[in-house]
Amino acid sequence: MQCQRLLFERFAGKMLTVCLRYAVDSMEAEDLLQESFVKVYRNLSQFKFEGSFEGWIRRIVVNTALKHCQKKKIRFDEIKPDVTVQQGSSLEPAAYTHLGENDLLRLIHNMPEGYKIVFNLHVIEGYSHEEIAEMLNIKDSTSRSQLVKARRYLQNEISKLQKPVAV
Repeated sequence: MQCQRLLFERFAGKMLTVCLRYAVDSMEAEDLLQESFVKVYRNLSQFKFEGSFEGWIRRIVVNTALKHCQKKKIRFDEIKPDVTVQQGSSLEPAAYTHLGENDLLRLIHNMPEGYKIVFNLHVIEGYSHEEIAEMLNIKDSTSRSQLVKARRYLQNEISKLQKPVAV
């Protein structure tokens, strides 16, 4: 029990951050974290000392979060683009200088569910589109299109935050 507590204390903060990226709110993220650590404890003997222990835990957390998202029955192919960004439009560099980490995390959190999941898996977790397709039971082209839509969504939201600069 003491070892489990120490393990939880060591990795819970980082893994809660992972859970927050997939959850609707902090309570759901905490539930995902708890469920993930139960799986970690239950499967501890399966860690093969190949790669980092933290990476092994992170994979369990991500898979737990994805299973939870799948229970919500997110239909990636039915998500329509609701972003109107002009083709070829670009943001001024000033938009990025005023954007803080918390602002960016809030924008990612507020993305439509399909965009957010694929964005997190590809951009933050580093999974390929083929891996994402397998994990979510979708086509890799769906993963790619969701990522494009997520980036357009973020670009649109960042441009809304951009304040006109007086010349």
